[in-house]
Amino acid sequence: MAWSWRYEKEGGAVLEAEDLPAETFPSRGDAESWLGEEWRDLREAGVEQVSLLEDERVQYTMSLGEA
Repeated sequence: MAWSWRYEKEGGAVLEAEDLPAETFPSRGDAESWLGEEWRDLREAGVEQVSLLEDERVQYTMSLGEA
């Protein structure tokens, strides 16, 4: 199993900019820890929400906006 983040605009439109990280992780915890460190940079790059993927299956979607 590989874990990764899909970067999206609000509403689910997928962002595929070359300058966005294309990281894959061996575990869900590793993916979530990485996002905890990088979410501000992603938001500055125009990412409004992310979806956590296990292989190709969406596990959940989370906003990067202000609470």
